[in-house]
Amino acid sequence: MVEMMENRTWDEIKVGDTAALTRTCRMEDVELFGVATGDLNPTHYSAEQASSLASHRKVLAHSLWTGSLLSAVLGNELPGAGTVYRSQTFDFQNVVEVGDTVTVTIVAKEKIAPTDVVFDCKAVNQDGVVVFSGAARVMAPTQKVVQARTELHEVSLRRRHHVFEDIIERCGSLDPISVAVCHPCDQVSLEGPVEAFKKGLINPILVGPEAKIRSVAAEFGFDLTGMRIIDTQHSHESAEKAVELCRTGEAEALMKGSLHTDEMMHEVASRATGLRTGRRISHVFVMDVPTYPKMLLISDAAINIYPTLEDKVDIAQNAIDLALCMGVDKPKVAILSAVETVYPKINSTIEAAALCKMADRGQITGAVLDGPLAFDNAISAEAAKIKKINSPVAGQADILLVPDLEAGNMLAKQLSYLADADAAGIVLGARVPIVLTSRADSAKARLASCAVAVLFAHARRAGGKAAAE
Repeated sequence: MVEMMENRTWDEIKVGDTAALTRTCRMEDVELFGVATGDLNPTHYSAEQASSLASHRKVLAHSLWTGSLLSAVLGNELPGAGTVYRSQTFDFQNVVEVGDTVTVTIVAKEKIAPTDVVFDCKAVNQDGVVVFSGAARVMAPTQKVVQARTELHEVSLRRRHHVFEDIIERCGSLDPISVAVCHPCDQVSLEGPVEAFKKGLINPILVGPEAKIRSVAAEFGFDLTGMRIIDTQHSHESAEKAVELCRTGEAEALMKGSLHTDEMMHEVASRATGLRTGRRISHVFVMDVPTYPKMLLISDAAINIYPTLEDKVDIAQNAIDLALCMGVDKPKVAILSAVETVYPKINSTIEAAALCKMADRGQITGAVLDGPLAFDNAISAEAAKIKKINSPVAGQADILLVPDLEAGNMLAKQLSYLADADAAGIVLGARVPIVLTSRADSAKARLASCAVAVLFAHARRAGGKAAAE
């Protein structure tokens, strides 16, 4: 049923007429009011600050948030549609804390021809304590209006990007690692290692045609002082030399430049001269999703097209090892499918169940696995509750193990373009971590990719769980 609203014209209003509104103050209300006004007073956002500055144990609402409730009473109820403010006075007597319930009441005190009305205004909290008193003078409507209530857009708050900043900050106390940068012969591929060098994350070894690298640096103002350059004739030789640096231990990580990924990975995967280990090589997207409360890893979305069950064991373990070295205690792995029950006609559900049993038997270690799980109940506790899924992973996944590359690639890009997520890519399972960058990556994402490699390399140095096998 459509909810209607009806105003009260100046002729209809009588002295003594009254209207009221009751509202419970939520933290979201305080934050939205702060965003709208730009008021950064810390007592409105931190209970600790409120305690130290204003001797209150909870976050305090803006005084004018409570005052603004008068606008809703006057505009919606009395006089209603067509009301225009003339003036407003306030005497604020007590604060409102987050969680308080405030009742705002207005009483028509005086009518001033031809259109104005003066209202006495008062607000009290749930204990009857007066929050404010005052008076409002408005121009009341002269025409009768009966109409459906306006449906406002839904507004929700999202957290700021912070995952990448946290990752980069964690590297602040770590020594930079040597990184072989393979063929950095354009602006994007050279800017990444230069910025990471300036941040103290890496010591780049630039592998490529020296004249071209220096030309790009000169064109875009990049300072290469302190960076080693190994001159090569072409991209194929760059890939060979960069991989050789990693194989001999001169470099602890490999970074893709302006050559095709396939060309570099062909050298990485060479059985004779590459960087293969007993593990399957796989790709992990480290995602910073503003609408998700923590870091999210997605694997594999770039290397293994249609992985087998055996491949998925290594894909899962690579992602788990990365999460561990990045400080996630006992990562929660959601093995994704289209449904959350085992269904013989959907092979990914059978493989998900098998992976869970393999984890139970110690064939995958360091994490809690559950699956099959659909995407919604993997990341939404509410969705899992509605579907009555009792799981230690549902609604709080750290790692999303996708059925195949197509699903993973689409998922990562949907999060990037529809949820404003940032993504940093890294390849694991080789002797060294491999930083894969894209032209579409932001500067922050490129720095974060380097920082992830730094964390992984240091964990490997220390012989931790993240060491490549």
